[in-house]
Amino acid sequence: MKPVVFTKLSVMMLLEYFIWGAWYVTMGTYMSEFLGSTGTQIGAAYSALAIATIISPFFVGMVADRFFAAQKIMGVLHLVGAALLYTATVVDNNSSFYWIILIYSLLYMPTIALSNSIAFGQMTDPGKQFPWIRVFGTLGWILAGVLISSLGLDKSSVTFQMAAIASLALGLSSFVLPNTPPKGKTSESPLGSEAFVLFKDKPYLIFFIAAILVCIPLSFYYGFANVFLNQLGMENVAFKMTFGQVSEALFILAIPFLFNQIGVKKMLLLGMTAWILRYVFFAYGNIDTSIWMLYAGIVLHGICYDFFFVTGYMYTEKKAGEKIKNAAQGLFTFATYGVGMVIGTLFSGKTADYFTVDEKYQWQSIWLVPAGIAVAVLIYFILFFNEKKEIKTA
Repeated sequence: MKPVVFTKLSVMMLLEYFIWGAWYVTMGTYMSEFLGSTGTQIGAAYSALAIATIISPFFVGMVADRFFAAQKIMGVLHLVGAALLYTATVVDNNSSFYWIILIYSLLYMPTIALSNSIAFGQMTDPGKQFPWIRVFGTLGWILAGVLISSLGLDKSSVTFQMAAIASLALGLSSFVLPNTPPKGKTSESPLGSEAFVLFKDKPYLIFFIAAILVCIPLSFYYGFANVFLNQLGMENVAFKMTFGQVSEALFILAIPFLFNQIGVKKMLLLGMTAWILRYVFFAYGNIDTSIWMLYAGIVLHGICYDFFFVTGYMYTEKKAGEKIKNAAQGLFTFATYGVGMVIGTLFSGKTADYFTVDEKYQWQSIWLVPAGIAVAVLIYFILFFNEKKEIKTA
């Protein structure tokens, strides 16, 4: 790959995830501070991205991939998205804010797949080259958190404006990215329905159900961790939450080795155990005598995410085999970041409201709910999941 192409793709990934990290992490705090939002309203706003995850495969598979060059449609989506991100800061009611976030999410989520298509289109050895491009996405997310906290913007609407500027920059620069022509009509379903055959395999079906259920605890973290840490009085929260992304980047290096050494079941169990520990730490941690628990809850994100979701993608690929692996990955994403996160975000919002007294969140009670759900999923998984260490295609 030529250095100029590598640079363009790296900047593309950095901006793609900088945008997401700039508005998504602090949105719950922004809604609490400026819109007086309830837990249910915060959960609904976070569900917008999950709804978009369900819909975006149809847009990418049935429209973008067939008729438009990927870099051009991505440019248009980011330009319109920049206007919507700015508009989100000038509305003063929850209803308008929700619809803006939903429409924006419907525009943003297809760009994840489009950016991957653009990158893969320039690679001769994706297995070796893609991680070096994708890591800039993680760096972009971290950079957003560092800037937000260093500029004191954790509770500011400027986070959305920062994301809007980055979206404008990526929208304009997309038109000079390497050309990625439309694929035309394909035989693959945008939903990945070809992979339904995997459900005939009992271990994979058990895992698939667990993956949807574990998205409920995940939703509590995405929607309310920033609100929680700010209300506890932690400083520079957006920056400190990037420790989770640093942890994610480090632990992902161990995944290929552990996957072969200890097997998929033990890795998934480690991931689910980390979910339980994270929420117990949040429930009993405080800013004075037990601040280490709060930091531990953040840093555990690497194990929580990598040991369950990254391992899950690898397990899915091995189960599916070469013929339906793309459909299987699409189905797994649809079920987890789509269906699972819709359920989780709405449930987490209702839970936060249920444990609100005199307009104050009762955080210990709130965090013990996802901890309990994670325990239930762990028990279910131990009892019913039985996969051999040598995974065979379903």
